[in-house]
Amino acid sequence: MRLQELIPPRHILLDLEAADKWEVIERMTAHLAAESGLPAAQGAAYREAVLQRERSMSTGMERGIAIPHAAVDGLERVVAGLALVRGAAGEGVNFDSIDAAPAWLVVLLLIPRPQKLLHIRTLADLARHLGNEDVRRALRGASTTADAWKALAKI
Repeated sequence: MRLQELIPPRHILLDLEAADKWEVIERMTAHLAAESGLPAAQGAAYREAVLQRERSMSTGMERGIAIPHAAVDGLERVVAGLALVRGAAGEGVNFDSIDAAPAWLVVLLLIPRPQKLLHIRTLADLARHLGNEDVRRALRGASTTADAWKALAKI
């Protein structure tokens, strides 16, 4: 799966300021709901699903990456967003990552509940693609949404 197909430019947030991972998730789900035209109640339900999933097990990976996600009802396709996050120190936020590094690159996924295989494949593809140092470097250097979206084309 190509990341440009998964994440449209309007779902990219640059320089997202957040105090912690909970605020990152709340702001990203609100943005995705608004940009996807979801009713407020549905957006709130999706936010709660991602928060609940994060409370059960951290989605922090390594090398500054986090992939908060949830399987949800009421979606026909995957909805995904990307944020380049600045925390208080400007270097991301604590996502309880495997390597304890703050997460500055966050991809949030909402996946239709019945599509379990798609869920697993999408997570695996993201982890593999975002493990590419050239892609991470290009994303970190992005100064516009267009730059970030172009970086996704490298995958």
